[in-house]
Amino acid sequence: MNFNILTTPLHVQIQEAIARAGGWLGFDDFMHLALYAPGLGYYANVLRKFGLMPGGATDPQMAGSDFVTAPEMSPCFGQALARQIAEALRATDTQEVWEFGAGSGALAGQILQALPQLARYTIVDVSGSLRARQLQHLQAFEGRVQWATVLPDTLRGVVIGNEVLDAMPVKLLARAQGVWHERGVALHADGFACADMATELRPPCEVPGTHDYLTELHPQAEGLIRTLADKLQAGAIFLIDYGFPEHEYYHPQRNMGTVMCHRAHQVDADALVDVGSKDITAHVNFTGIALAGQDAGLQVLGYTGQGRFLINCGVLEGMDDASIGERAMVQKLINEHEMGELFKVIAFGAKNTAAWQPMGFAVGDRTHTL
Repeated sequence: MNFNILTTPLHVQIQEAIARAGGWLGFDDFMHLALYAPGLGYYANVLRKFGLMPGGATDPQMAGSDFVTAPEMSPCFGQALARQIAEALRATDTQEVWEFGAGSGALAGQILQALPQLARYTIVDVSGSLRARQLQHLQAFEGRVQWATVLPDTLRGVVIGNEVLDAMPVKLLARAQGVWHERGVALHADGFACADMATELRPPCEVPGTHDYLTELHPQAEGLIRTLADKLQAGAIFLIDYGFPEHEYYHPQRNMGTVMCHRAHQVDADALVDVGSKDITAHVNFTGIALAGQDAGLQVLGYTGQGRFLINCGVLEGMDDASIGERAMVQKLINEHEMGELFKVIAFGAKNTAAWQPMGFAVGDRTHTL
């Protein structure tokens, strides 16, 4: 059990939410406030978040960060994804891109640079501080990029999201002495503490054994997929994130769950400490994401590891002339022991449209493993 002194405005806001909820707040609601409370949550405050170094870098644009994402590591990531986007735009006869959770704006810049013919690029991001950073980063593309806080009734185009699903609030399920509980947050002494409540909720598949077990459910991520399915009239969706198919996600040996926190390029598992000053994430259950899309009418166009996807999209083209440093970063993106296997890519096609095979899944498609 961990405690956290309730001194900041964010702590007070969460404390009030717990009180309104009767003394117990579901972890998903706690995580939403910790990450997205306006002006206070981790993604809504002014902390830097994205970059290559926790501090001390000679380039101030790369210093003072908590974690690094693929676009910050190498522009080759965005260039490879741009090839897939260009193919998808042609295949679906659409003309615009929608990016969810654009982070620093690095990926948007790489795609806009690689696709000069692309006239409209729309970013959907709930963070005002990140939108300000994106505006600065994307000044050269003024007139081609715009921001949206709500989605239109219909969408036509290619939707992308890199490390978006992992940042969506999750419910926690805890099995103790063979009985399932939903884990939430309560107040204890001078801080936040875990508190379990009996529940009818269950993981989507049986977890063998009676040993104590902690895991997650992903209603908000799956809800996003259903929303996109409802709105996407023509086009495709490409989502890149770390996670597993269901049979690996709910493996009996994965008994500590996947929730983790990131700060200054260090990882810890205590989401109740230093709330608002560090990221909170959970791995993605890609089977659940695929089923949510399929049940809502989307077509699953492919699923594979990030490494295979990027190679299929030509990420190694031009590497003969690249510097050693550039090659090293691309290797981090594709190597199995780095990001190449932990990160996966899943793609959907809009409902009621003809199926097609994206280049990113031409070799090594693993849809059958979902």
